[in-house]
Amino acid sequence: MKKLFLMMLPLFGAFSLLAQKSEYTYVEGLLTIDGVEVAKITKIKDTENMGLTSTFEVSSMDGEKLIIAAYAGEFEQDPNNNMDHFYRITFLTANQIGIFTVSKMGAEKSFAKLLGKSGIFADGKLDDQKVQEFIAKKGKAPKIAMDYTLVGRNKSWPINLKEDKNIEQDSKTIGSFKDISVKSTGNDTYEFKLPSGVTIAKATFTGGNNAKNCEMQTMKDNLKRVVPMGSSDNVTFSASSIDRNQLVLERIVKWLVANQYL
Repeated sequence: MKKLFLMMLPLFGAFSLLAQKSEYTYVEGLLTIDGVEVAKITKIKDTENMGLTSTFEVSSMDGEKLIIAAYAGEFEQDPNNNMDHFYRITFLTANQIGIFTVSKMGAEKSFAKLLGKSGIFADGKLDDQKVQEFIAKKGKAPKIAMDYTLVGRNKSWPINLKEDKNIEQDSKTIGSFKDISVKSTGNDTYEFKLPSGVTIAKATFTGGNNAKNCEMQTMKDNLKRVVPMGSSDNVTFSASSIDRNQLVLERIVKWLVANQYL
């Protein structure tokens, strides 16, 4: 008898788990879990995206606003998943935020399913502890998508490096440069950014203004290559107020502009 009881224990455990599993339904904006109406979901089309995405507001049955879910377009799309959008979900009464995926096809039902299976509701409210667990288990940590949009200008104008480390063309600031060299390496390394602060490239070279080439790393396409930077001039002394490597920097910047990085 004892042996039979021990054999039945796993079955009892399985039935127990099934019993604890919540069932949900979503009909006409009303979310019901285990037969209890817990929340109302309101869909608001995003006019800035021509209605292609929506914001969802979730309220309790008493009318208290609990959750706001908004499309998070600043994140990089998962290359292995083109069926979902990233959404930033703010749990207002729990003072917590998480990033989750919501299906592009039938986003409203997908969002309702996410909440229906979340286990975050208790007594018509949000359970702070359950919300924290939900974010930890189901939340995502996507990379922020960088905006590499260039400054519009007439590219036939001369390019000028300024004393404040800005780069100008056509009377517009198109970027900036910064010396990030480490003396112990014997090389010079510079970082180049767009006015928005997005880093577009790093260039490492040796020989100062007489450098014949540089190792160029470009962030937009994540490439590294050796770029010829040679000049027929042999510079023996440079007293520039802009930068000690101004001449080679000018050649590097021209290359970045010509190749649509700056």
